[in-house]
Amino acid sequence: MVRLIASDMDGTLLNEKMVISDINAAAIKEAERHGIKFMIATGRGYSEAWPLLQEAGINCPLITLNGAQTIDGEGKIIETIGLEKKTVHEILAIFKKHNLYAELVTSKGIYSNDQAKRIESVAALITRLNSDVSYKMGVALAAARPEIININYIDDYNAIVDDPAIEVLKLLAFSTTPDKLTGAKAELADMEHLAITASSQTNIEINHVKAQKGIALTKVAHKLDIPMSEVMAIGDNFNDVSMLLAADVSFAMGNAEEEVKKKARYVTSDNNDNGVAEAIFRVINEKL
Repeated sequence: MVRLIASDMDGTLLNEKMVISDINAAAIKEAERHGIKFMIATGRGYSEAWPLLQEAGINCPLITLNGAQTIDGEGKIIETIGLEKKTVHEILAIFKKHNLYAELVTSKGIYSNDQAKRIESVAALITRLNSDVSYKMGVALAAARPEIININYIDDYNAIVDDPAIEVLKLLAFSTTPDKLTGAKAELADMEHLAITASSQTNIEINHVKAQKGIALTKVAHKLDIPMSEVMAIGDNFNDVSMLLAADVSFAMGNAEEEVKKKARYVTSDNNDNGVAEAIFRVINEKL
């Protein structure tokens, strides 16, 4: 019987309007009434994820930035796993070589060097994750999102990377041209100690190899004295694969990439049809 559920956010718990539906929120609360613990495992940072949970009345622990940080329900950081500064410089050089727009996610917030490209990249991600959303609507949604408003815009990333008071937790690169991403990924694959994933076909997400959702989820379960045979994970994209493989009960969303679906034990409805709620009620009713 499942005792811990970990859910991704974008393309999973969030619908096309980038909110948690009342049905999904009610299902989470029903799981908690049955003694099942719930937590988030997202590529987002805490400041991007927490407001959406609050809006839905959900208070829970979070694995953020693909596993780079684990945070309890009170907002206290339990663990942080960052990247070495030398490695960050090498990654940025590869992104520049392939003419990719890049961002830094750090212990002091998100840094971008181009606001227009930031909005364009987030809009492309939204439309990719939600096929019913037009690009124009995606731009409007992107411009209003917390990760656009609460961002640090700078000209030179080097000063941030070299600052001893700042730790880089994740790097992202975006492009609507797959070949650019493919070339960069091929070079990055030769670098040690990196976890290279994606939350859509338009981006690359880079973390320390030990900063993965599956590793972080296993640590949380161990601390709660819950075996992985009693853990459920649900997600839609490649940065979710590590936790889908780690959890004994795994659900891929109906809108998930086909390769991701192959990694999961079950497939639920898509994110616009309350697939998370469907999976949770299946766990409760079938005592998975």
